[in-house]
Amino acid sequence: MASSSTTTHFSQPHHHHPGALYSPPIDALHRPNAVLLHYCRLLQCSRTFLGFRPSNCVISDSIIEESKEVVKVRAYPFHEIEPRWQKFWDDNRTFRTPDYDEIDTSKPKFYVLDMFPYPSGAGLHVGHPLGYTATDILARFKRMQGYNVLHPMGWDAFGLPAEQYAIETGTHPKITTIRNIDRFRTQLKSLGFSFDWDREISTTEPDYYKWTQWIFLQLLKKGLAYQAEVPVNWCPALGTVLANEEVVDGVSERGGHPVIRKPMRQWMLKITAYADRLLEDLDDLDWPESIKEMQRNWIGKSEGAEVEFCVLSRDGQDTDKKITVYTTRPDTIFGVTYLVLAPEHPLLSSVVSESQQNIVEEYKEVASRKSDLERTELQKDKSGVFSGCYARNPVNGEAIPIWVADYVLGSYGTGAIMAVPAHDTRDHEFALKYDIPIHWVVTSAERSDDFEKPYAGEGDVINSSSSTSGLNINGLHSKEAAAKVIEWVEKTGNGNRKVNYKLRDWLFARQRYWGEPIPVVFSDDNGETVPIPEAELPLTLPELDDFTPTGTGDPPLSKAVSWVKTVDPSSGKPARRETNTMPQWAGSCWYYLRFMDPKNSTQLVDKKKEMYWGPVDVYVGGAEHAVLHLLYSRFWHKVLYDIGIVSTKEPFKCVINQGIILGEVQYMACKDQNGNFVSADSVDALGEHKQERIPEEEVTKSGNSFVLKDNPSIRLIARAHKMSKSRGNVINPDDVVSEYGADSLRLYEMFMGPLRDSKTWNTSGIEGVYRFLGRSWRLIVGSPLSDGTYANQTVAVDEKPSLEQLKSLHRCIEKVTDEVEATRFNTGISAMMEFVNIAYKWEKLPKSIVEPFVLLLSPYAPHMAEELWFRLGHSTTLAYEPFPKANPAYLKDTTITLPVQINGKTRGTIQVEVTCNEDDAFKLASLDEKLSKYLDGKTVKKRVYVPGKILNVILERESTKVVSRYQIVGFINI
Repeated sequence: MASSSTTTHFSQPHHHHPGALYSPPIDALHRPNAVLLHYCRLLQCSRTFLGFRPSNCVISDSIIEESKEVVKVRAYPFHEIEPRWQKFWDDNRTFRTPDYDEIDTSKPKFYVLDMFPYPSGAGLHVGHPLGYTATDILARFKRMQGYNVLHPMGWDAFGLPAEQYAIETGTHPKITTIRNIDRFRTQLKSLGFSFDWDREISTTEPDYYKWTQWIFLQLLKKGLAYQAEVPVNWCPALGTVLANEEVVDGVSERGGHPVIRKPMRQWMLKITAYADRLLEDLDDLDWPESIKEMQRNWIGKSEGAEVEFCVLSRDGQDTDKKITVYTTRPDTIFGVTYLVLAPEHPLLSSVVSESQQNIVEEYKEVASRKSDLERTELQKDKSGVFSGCYARNPVNGEAIPIWVADYVLGSYGTGAIMAVPAHDTRDHEFALKYDIPIHWVVTSAERSDDFEKPYAGEGDVINSSSSTSGLNINGLHSKEAAAKVIEWVEKTGNGNRKVNYKLRDWLFARQRYWGEPIPVVFSDDNGETVPIPEAELPLTLPELDDFTPTGTGDPPLSKAVSWVKTVDPSSGKPARRETNTMPQWAGSCWYYLRFMDPKNSTQLVDKKKEMYWGPVDVYVGGAEHAVLHLLYSRFWHKVLYDIGIVSTKEPFKCVINQGIILGEVQYMACKDQNGNFVSADSVDALGEHKQERIPEEEVTKSGNSFVLKDNPSIRLIARAHKMSKSRGNVINPDDVVSEYGADSLRLYEMFMGPLRDSKTWNTSGIEGVYRFLGRSWRLIVGSPLSDGTYANQTVAVDEKPSLEQLKSLHRCIEKVTDEVEATRFNTGISAMMEFVNIAYKWEKLPKSIVEPFVLLLSPYAPHMAEELWFRLGHSTTLAYEPFPKANPAYLKDTTITLPVQINGKTRGTIQVEVTCNEDDAFKLASLDEKLSKYLDGKTVKKRVYVPGKILNVILERESTKVVSRYQIVGFINI
């Protein structure tokens, strides 16, 4: 290391090829003080880029200390480019989709839509732009291909989170909602998304929810909206009903408050009336098969029978009470050994014996605190209590016990099941736990002889006949036996054939303030429901200062006394308004239609506009909305189709679920009870050990594992989690944009991997695409000037491109086009990176090559592309420039690799034209450095040439004189 007195002076670094940063000579690092000299030159370059330049640089202790400071050198001036072009797009409304009467409807349309966001106070994190970037690339690509593109954005802004925040802070939800929307909009604009902001909508605006209310009235007219008393998830602390998905482990997902099941009179939508159509029309959709299968399972169509079991009196006599069960396996009816009623079954109280009444009531209370999910899928240990009563099996006359168990839901089927423990896993577990008999009635060659395990498959029926009932299904296959049982129960009046659905009617009321008012009143005279006339819509929310739960179960809107008191619009008599509001799902069911015609005050959507723009061509969003949102939207769309509002049976032609971006990998070390580190692979039950987070700089990789740097024997747990504030792993896109630019963030999110896969965020990974953009910039604009700025023009020249350049460009065009159309955005970026690497080797950069490349780049990195387009001499935006098309003439390889054999043995290869003849191929082989050593001075006996396949050169073998062993001996003696 040089001493503090050593001084070196040098001039500005020489800029080599346009776009090259300073790099030391190859031998520089072998010279004394080379590393420090190189660092100081980089420091001088850094100072130059930052706007000041020393006349010389002195290597001293002070300079060495200064060099330790982090000096950020921008790879290109994104901080100037991006705000300028965002302002240009805003000022010129560049991405405004013209109204229907302004566009050329003979052109194809492309409607690309994001599942619009809920604008929370936290703003965006880097996971949100993943889908938005994908749709933006598609929108920009299609505009350049000549499509009329509809690419809108809006806000799903009603709902519980805003109301809870209002309660906690005392701020009206309208104020916080507007503030949150403003923040989201600013963040989205900072990322350069080409949304048509003229079509922006919010579900909270009366002009919008007027039409949500109008749709409700149409449902009411068709008998698809009704009121019923149903068991619901009631959260006393939140003062509202919650959907099953909003309850986790018996508490509310938001706030963690206890939730109970209780009956309440609620508005319901009869989605079950459309179950078959919702199921059948899935087949024609271009959706992920996994999503379609989830919807099929949610609808849960099954065919079977309803069978009645007569309840017995204390002395074993039949009563007039009958328990109806639904079964998909009538063939197993002889194997029924008990019945199960759901805790909320309406007949339960009348069939419980006096001795069991308290036990059953206690059990019902416990069950009311569980969600449907806990009671079914998540519950490992089955629980239940005996009712004290029995019922009669109609096919064999046996008396079987009636149990109460929460693994049966009151909302599915009839709320009662016939339990066949020999042939159902849940029933088998329950029977073993409570010592209930198990009767085998189905057998199969596929099953083992182990009668300790249930067999749920079909097979041959056994032990299934009764002389009393006259029913005998022994020896029949399951399907044939089931049909015979159904025929018997229908003939004897003990049941009937039945098609059933897992799908339940949609619970459509919420005890909240921040939601769409339901447009009905109830007459004070008779309680009759009266719809508000359509001409009086929207029914707007009243202003309330107190949105807290009432504590009585009445919704917060009941506090708006003067609003609640009204008159019956049909009679003029006193009436009261509905104080429940619609769920958050309501506004998001149909918003895609409003984007087609957002300012229409007389219609939900103009018929001509809907027929042109519908359906949505590509709909991108998270898989968490795979069932409910998509199913509800499809239901409403079909109702609107039936009443002539829309022209298509389905709302979304193609659905794409983007993957989740997980937070950065976190490293955890296990510690024993004494606080000592223990290796994760030696810990049997990690729950018995404490875990401590380890900073990344203290971690190193060893093989496929991560270990402590200071103690490699300690293997760590490396895991990435979904981004959340509670884990502290949320990455704010504003920070990324500030450091690397919006185009880098867009490119990185697309480059991380396939769109549909989940990915792990790695901030250091963004530097790769950031460098690529910097290299692309300098390739075209050139190196920075002495003051750190760049020339206003480019280094592109008006010269004819070479064949090699044309081939490279058109291969890139073909690859990028194919990958965008297939939404394989990561490999499209790779193709452009490869092109830039090749282009750096060229002496000159023809403008006719540069311009198509800039257009290829523009959907991905629109800010940089616009700036480059401008510097290439264009005065208008490139947003509507034709997307480059690959010329097939430049995609064909005119040269091939030809193997060359010498005497039948492959010795190398040569590059030849496809049309190359034998003489030219031999000449090229003779000139090849590797092959020439085999040919020089040799006599060619024969050449075998197969065009495009092989060249085999047969050489004359050299003559060898045969010497006898006697001559050899004599020679040695000499």
